[in-house]
Amino acid sequence: YSGRVRPGRQSPRRTVPNGIPKPDYWKDGQPKARGPLLPWQIEVKSERDIEGMRAAGRIAREVLDTAGNYVRPGITTDAIDALVHEATIARGAYPSPLNYHGFPKSCCTSVNEVICHGIPDSFKLRSGDIINIDVTCYFGGYHGDCSETFLVGEVDDEGKQLVKATYDAWQAAIAYCGPGKEYKGIGAIIEDHIKPLGYTSVSHFCGHGIGSVFHTSPNVIHTRNNEPGKMEVGHTFTIEPMINEGTVKHIEWQDGWTVSALAQSARGRSGHESFAPARYAYVIPRTPCGANG
Repeated sequence: YSGRVRPGRQSPRRTVPNGIPKPDYWKDGQPKARGPLLPWQIEVKSERDIEGMRAAGRIAREVLDTAGNYVRPGITTDAIDALVHEATIARGAYPSPLNYHGFPKSCCTSVNEVICHGIPDSFKLRSGDIINIDVTCYFGGYHGDCSETFLVGEVDDEGKQLVKATYDAWQAAIAYCGPGKEYKGIGAIIEDHIKPLGYTSVSHFCGHGIGSVFHTSPNVIHTRNNEPGKMEVGHTFTIEPMINEGTVKHIEWQDGWTVSALAQSARGRSGHESFAPARYAYVIPRTPCGANG
């Protein structure tokens, strides 16, 4: 481990009522549906697909807002997961992370130096922590993916600045997007924004295409790269820069999921993990005026 965060006790896996439609991996943990095999082969969504994704995304945002309003010193990350789970099924949706490749919980909670994929457990939040809550909901055959980083109690100026810088980099990346733009340009935009501030961007984990499949092409890398592919009308994907104080090196916990920044001072925050929903499906518009969802 590299900082204060340690694994706690996990509660039993939560169940989803029989009447709620489920993704193909819900039972055995193995996704069956696959997207295109090559990274530059990107599915073009129909109007029906996009409307379905908007519906799933709205549910995910409502659930995330519910969880964020609950954040305060003294609560456990497991309590957040319980709230996310109940809010999701109350809307007739399935919490997409649950049993995805065996993930044991209904959302990810990444605190302080944890970069991504934190498993909710008995860990208690303290004043001064920053926590990302990553929510994805499966509804109507589509995944809606969003997350936000929340400040717990009184957070120091350095923590606030890191979260804001990540948010601003994410906004700059969104502003870049449009038909004909190269996907690799997203990483350059993000790096140019955060490097002068002394931060680093993690390249080992990336954004991704999304739709009826949870993770698919394109790969959206948040550093300078040579990833092929150009945006087209009907593409949907996530932008989720992971921005650190200090090193981009990381360690993976024995649980097989949790990833934390290597040095204790390198408090990791993802751009899909910032004040506002920074991990979401950006829909390249079918109208000249532009829209996102």
